Amino acid sequence: MALIYIYISSTHPPSLDQYKGRLVVRGNFDMHTTCLLLIGSNLAKKQEKMVQFSSFLSGLTKNISPKSGKKRRINLGRETTEALAKEARKNGLLLTSPGNVYAKGSGNYISAYSKGGNKGINQDCFIAWGGFGGKEDVMFCGVFDGHGPWGHLVGKRVKKVMPAYLLHYWQEAMAKCSVLINGKWVKNANFDQFSVWKKSFIKACSTVDYDLELHPVIDSFYSGTAALTVIREGDLIVLANVGDSRAVLGTTSDDGSLVAVQLTVDFKPSLPQEKERIYKSGGSVCEPDDEPGVSRIRALIDETPEGPGLALSRAFGDFCVKDFGLISEPDVTQRTLTTRDRFIILATDGVWDVVSNEKAVEIVSSSAAERDESAKRVVEYAAAQWKCKRPGYAADDISVVCVFFNNPSSSSQQ
Repeated sequence: MALIYIYISSTHPPSLDQYKGRLVVRGNFDMHTTCLLLIGSNLAKKQEKMVQFSSFLSGLTKNISPKSGKKRRINLGRETTEALAKEARKNGLLLTSPGNVYAKGSGNYISAYSKGGNKGINQDCFIAWGGFGGKEDVMFCGVFDGHGPWGHLVGKRVKKVMPAYLLHYWQEAMAKCSVLINGKWVKNANFDQFSVWKKSFIKACSTVDYDLELHPVIDSFYSGTAALTVIREGDLIVLANVGDSRAVLGTTSDDGSLVAVQLTVDFKPSLPQEKERIYKSGGSVCEPDDEPGVSRIRALIDETPEGPGLALSRAFGDFCVKDFGLISEPDVTQRTLTTRDRFIILATDGVWDVVSNEKAVEIVSSSAAERDESAKRVVEYAAAQWKCKRPGYAADDISVVCVFFNNPSSSSQQ
């Protein structure tokens, strides 16, 4: 059984928080159907125009009608995205298992690899999609680091639904910042490419977390996942980080040497701004005696910390501490690529716990002539470092996605 939430409005749909928990219809549907139906006369009119925007937008959100339109709408574009993904996989542009992707349209070459640690089933997963959503110059990549009893399923679920929700909200945002001129959509003069992606990521992450909360099979109360996802569109890189995975850029300095630039923040409970939010929400931050240097967020019940604790301050799922300061809101940042930027490394904390940014960039750079093996080399090196630096500890799961850039069109230098 799945839950369908219906919000009736004549203007704009509210944020998820505004109608969270307002059950209107409970019925028997496909077990994977956990989404939202937004109905409104103005919204329906907008949909009629939005489907004309381009071939990329076509089909993601169809016209709402009492018969055939509802299913497409409440799925938030998932049916269309799955069709696009199937086509991309057939064309060698979509990767969810170790391998390589060359996206000719965007000039990206991607190497990806994952290896389980010594803690049981590998709870890491990743996705690399060239020509994302049918648009040749867009790339989408992500690494997902699950934890808890159901962590492997939570990670896979987020990997599955994130692309659809992101495309859906990107479509909505593009329609709102465009005008119809002579039958064609034209971007507004104040169009901001990064702002569109940022808003889309924030809404998508909120919906992903809500999807997990309502899922009829996956139990996300004591399980969750970190997620680091990246969009490249032209020279723009947009990063959305939820958790403690990390993105590192390999770029050339003024003296010609290759340097590492960290692009994301590792969101740990010990960070001052994260700790402040946790305490304001009624949670606590503790450092277990058997884990020196590791801070964990825990629910505070009757002034006593409860639960196993979580070693990151942002994550999908983990609803046991969602009311105590844990959030799934992404930190969305950007970078404009220049001719100096050579590649970006996305990796779960199984790498960064034992490998420095500089060493990871060195490994990828040294394997540039054999880019197919670059991600695997970082993974294997990290696995070896776990044995050397953490003897007696169970090695963590390790996943790496390396994205190599052709020279971007911009000739500006940073």
